[in-house]
Amino acid sequence: MEQLKHECGVAMIRLRKPLEYYREKYGTYSYALNKLYLLMEKQHNRGQEGAGVGVVKMHAEPGYEYVFRERALGVNAISEIFAEIMPQLEREHADSSPASEVERLTPFVGEIYMGHLRYSTTGKSGISYVHPFLRRNNWRSRNLLMCGNFNMTNVDEVFRSIVAQGQHPRIYSDTVVLLEQLGYALDKENQRLYRELRHSLEDPMLGVAIEDKLDISNVLRNVTPEWDGGFVICGATGSGDMFAVRDRNGIRPAFYYIDDEVVVVASERPVIQTVFNIGLEEVRELLPGNAITVSKRGEIAISEIMAPGRNERCSFERIYFSRGSDADIYRERKELGRLLVPSVLKAVDNDIDHMVLSFIPNTAEVAFIGLVEGFENYLNELKCREILASRHEGVFDSETVRNILSRKLRVEKVTIKDIKLRTFIAEGASRDDLAAHVYDVTYGCVENGTDSLVVIDDSIVRGTTLKQSIIGMLDRLHPKKIVIVSSSPQVRYPDYYGIDMSRMSEFIAFRAAVALLVERGMSDVIDAVYTDCLEQLKLPASRQVNAVKGIYAPFTAEEISGKMAEMLTPAGTDAEVEIVYQSIEGLHKAVPDCPGDWFFSGNYPTPGGTRLVNMSFVNYYEGNPDKRE
Repeated sequence: MEQLKHECGVAMIRLRKPLEYYREKYGTYSYALNKLYLLMEKQHNRGQEGAGVGVVKMHAEPGYEYVFRERALGVNAISEIFAEIMPQLEREHADSSPASEVERLTPFVGEIYMGHLRYSTTGKSGISYVHPFLRRNNWRSRNLLMCGNFNMTNVDEVFRSIVAQGQHPRIYSDTVVLLEQLGYALDKENQRLYRELRHSLEDPMLGVAIEDKLDISNVLRNVTPEWDGGFVICGATGSGDMFAVRDRNGIRPAFYYIDDEVVVVASERPVIQTVFNIGLEEVRELLPGNAITVSKRGEIAISEIMAPGRNERCSFERIYFSRGSDADIYRERKELGRLLVPSVLKAVDNDIDHMVLSFIPNTAEVAFIGLVEGFENYLNELKCREILASRHEGVFDSETVRNILSRKLRVEKVTIKDIKLRTFIAEGASRDDLAAHVYDVTYGCVENGTDSLVVIDDSIVRGTTLKQSIIGMLDRLHPKKIVIVSSSPQVRYPDYYGIDMSRMSEFIAFRAAVALLVERGMSDVIDAVYTDCLEQLKLPASRQVNAVKGIYAPFTAEEISGKMAEMLTPAGTDAEVEIVYQSIEGLHKAVPDCPGDWFFSGNYPTPGGTRLVNMSFVNYYEGNPDKRE
């Protein structure tokens, strides 16, 4: 329902056979390029602000380009990139040329392929910020192509560190800072090998030996301990080393697949399964703190780069961002829906005969299936008790049993998303009126003034669409009550690890808690939290605690949900409106292996996150809600 900016997505392929092998087996040198296109398209949901592709040729001769890059902006960036790349191959008649000529002349055909899908988490946009980033050098082993799904919470410190080394980054962004820091460490590793080998070898064999002995794990171990944030960073050198490294807490996801033809890395497990037509068990998770590396010589290693921290795999990733076609995520989302049955029963006063169940298209559909299954189990238990009771009371006949068995849930597709309208929504005063018609309803599903209409969504973050469109639309069906259900808990705190939700004032839960404080004469709590945040910010990040929790402490989750319903119900709504949220306990029960819940609990996995939430409240209180770190 609410369009949250997704995390970025990454994809990498390393060929393990000579190029000629792929033309003979698959009929084209573009085998890996075609697979990269599919990996990117099937992760398109993760980033629609821009995209980029990079390719490294490992056998290009001197005088010929060996690192290629193409980037584009906008929701159609992937198509535009490949529309630019593929005709170049056709013009070169690549598939009819000998492999040696393709290695020398044909662009975007090589051994290492990198794809990236971008959503900005820093507010910075434009082609200059689209991955992959490229650090050039005349030595192949010092060229670095890099992309990532990440956000660093201590970019200021890292920036100061590389400036202190004498570097002068051209752009202030976490991507450029990481690129330069990695590049500096790569230079040092090259220099170390040069000193080690210079007395026994002469150029050009000295340069070749450095490429062959380069240990990219050393480079990663020299820099990653300084990073505070959630990240999956992918890279490739011009000489043919490839890597992907994941943060120590596992905040951002990464998966890989290896066979005798390819090494593949992507942000989503089912994407790899689909593109390479393999089973679930063949795709492995890159564990927190680990890196997968492939050397120039083709040696593959999975190694621990940082000591793993506490498991903080992101639960919001499972609820909202990842593809629901993943077997585990599908099961988890169903369970999130099923666990909401008791809360929904309470909201409809246990009257399931006058309850209509539906969902907001389209991401909430799996949770809706779980909710329906949960209610089916509940209804079956009711039927069993009624049958046993009727038998005990001596009215056990076929008509009685038939009447009991005929009770069923009323499940309807009430809401319809009219996607075509989105492209015509203007700015200004007319926008809200048009936005109210992005969704439409199915008439005739609800008995006027009698039925409760229960509609589930995967999350309610800002509440804008609820107020501008959904509630008013549902009220046109004239239900007695509208129950909006969120399969995730109340989103109370910003994210600083790769999802663009960084301002306190965005969250309807926060606005509702502040409104309750004001109307109950407790505004001094707001002032006290501001003072506490200022005191926390005087401390090192590692010693800070989340002072913003004080805003929510006086209230139960139900009180805050009640205030949200009041704030989001449009004037003139006839039906009673209630909002029901998943509990944090229910979240952890449904998603046991991904306990990272800082969006909901305020328990940030790294010191940088805690520092930034305190800063965010200070910015809010001081009237700078849009100020970013």
